Amino acid sequence: MAGAVTPDLELWPIGNCQISALIDREGGVVWSCIPRVDGDPVFCALMNGDATDQGVWRFELEGQVSAQQAYIRNTPILVTRLEAEDGSAVEVLDFCPRHEGKGRMYRPVAISRIVRSVAGSPRVRALLRPMRDYGAAPAETTRGTNHIRYLLGRETLRLTTDAPVGFILEGRSFRVEDDLHFFLGPDEPFQGNLREEIRRMEQATRSYWQRWVRGLATPFEWQSDVIRCAITLKLCQHEETGAIVAALTTSIPEAPHSERNWDYRYCWIRDSYYTVQALNRIGALDVLEKYLAYLRNIVDAAKGGQIQPLYSVMGVAELTEETAPALTGYRGMGPVRVGNAAYKQVQHDCYGQIVLPTVQGFIDQRLLRIADERDFESLEQVGEMAWAMHDQPDAGLWEFRTRQEVHTYSAVMSWAACDRLAIAAEWLGKDDRAAVWRERADAIRARIEQDAWVENGEEGGHYGASFESDYLDASLLQMVELRYLAPDNPRFASTFAAVEAQLRRGDFMLRYAAEDDFGAPETAFNVCTFWLIEALHLAGRSDEARRLFHAMLSHATASGLLSEDLDYNTGELWGNFPQTYSLVGVINCAGHLSKPWSNVR
Repeated sequence: MAGAVTPDLELWPIGNCQISALIDREGGVVWSCIPRVDGDPVFCALMNGDATDQGVWRFELEGQVSAQQAYIRNTPILVTRLEAEDGSAVEVLDFCPRHEGKGRMYRPVAISRIVRSVAGSPRVRALLRPMRDYGAAPAETTRGTNHIRYLLGRETLRLTTDAPVGFILEGRSFRVEDDLHFFLGPDEPFQGNLREEIRRMEQATRSYWQRWVRGLATPFEWQSDVIRCAITLKLCQHEETGAIVAALTTSIPEAPHSERNWDYRYCWIRDSYYTVQALNRIGALDVLEKYLAYLRNIVDAAKGGQIQPLYSVMGVAELTEETAPALTGYRGMGPVRVGNAAYKQVQHDCYGQIVLPTVQGFIDQRLLRIADERDFESLEQVGEMAWAMHDQPDAGLWEFRTRQEVHTYSAVMSWAACDRLAIAAEWLGKDDRAAVWRERADAIRARIEQDAWVENGEEGGHYGASFESDYLDASLLQMVELRYLAPDNPRFASTFAAVEAQLRRGDFMLRYAAEDDFGAPETAFNVCTFWLIEALHLAGRSDEARRLFHAMLSHATASGLLSEDLDYNTGELWGNFPQTYSLVGVINCAGHLSKPWSNVR
């Protein structure tokens, strides 16, 4: 079984909010970028077709017949047990160190691995082959007595280990007679006793995550699912700046051979809004606080002008889209893209998605930093853009590359921006500004009701996805979530009925059915299925909502996670992984559908 060559999305993320890694079902690190999530994938086997012996770090057990995996409870620390036909076995414990030390958070660009013999006399081969320049060439190496240096262009990593260095370099198998420790990190001498330090790091990292989880306000039901999604969403935050990436990968196609391959290792204002909203509901305020700092820097840099839909984790605006020719792609389904041309697009919903989480900063007394009047003045500049652009064409939240319309979702988000600014102004005692923003919110609502509503005879009509046409998309179900409509509003009921009739495919939901730049959609969009589940619950169809929620959870990976898309015929996952949108859907639906804690208190 070792060395399986067909990649799939049965992946287990580890990370420390500086770097991350995806580990496959055989315990191999098949995706990891340095020095951060949008960096060079030194482990890139996931994107290299069948060439899975390059860009990988795995331990191959001689005679292996099985592999079992599980996280240590309430942590992103992974244990993989490999068993051989003769009964021998090893356990591989994987983590990225994260814990407090010397008055700050220690989160190095490093992966730690411990290999233990747990049965018989196992023999393993350590296959450690990082690549550079997006798979263009293997890393050059130099060696010392107990370390190997991997030269990766602008970066150099150092492996410090008590395993035989020569065996690792030559790819030879050897017997595991004692615990082996591996620390792949910065190119500097490892301080202290390797065995003791790695074990101390693991215990401190375990304690950090379990204490973080202890502070979450989870629903009564589906606690394990919510906790796993929450941990993984936190791993998607680049703590240095507060940015939250849409996913940890690039270019896993939305459907087989579709070329809908996009780089999601950047911070979308929209995706981040949904992420902090979900985590805020379960009390993870640290993610919100760091993200608000990132937003303040984005708003300052915009100087009252247009906000892009996405930025790099460092706040860089230009994300030129190119391809990586040396990588053949997931299962050979290229291209592998680096960068994302969507940064050039106009997407007017982003103004509301900046205002909505930021307004909490004025009101929530739990926050370490309460927003002040200067922050309000800065946020009003974002509101001015929402007001100016609420009836202007854009690419929409689905990022159409060849057409623009006045999208209803963007207009509703502009309404939400003005509505929440009115609330913030009232909280700050600025009655004159509250009146201005309330008047603007009312004007946008009137425009939406006039131009987005499509009369449909006896069926009562529905909102259209844009002002110019009557086609439907799943984002219309968000009108209740954004408080634009009440769940019992007749217009929402008729819109929900129309959306369900056109876009539902069995238990799953398309984002839209109309052809786009790449043809007709072939897979369901997972977050839209969660929006369907929420709408069913709000419409009084809670039993059906619970059934669909269980169905969605049954399609999660063994690690308890979801990608962006799902083949509604086969149930196979597609799209970048793990997808923040999808994990948000799990948390939100569990909150809606769970029985109350009062049942057991």
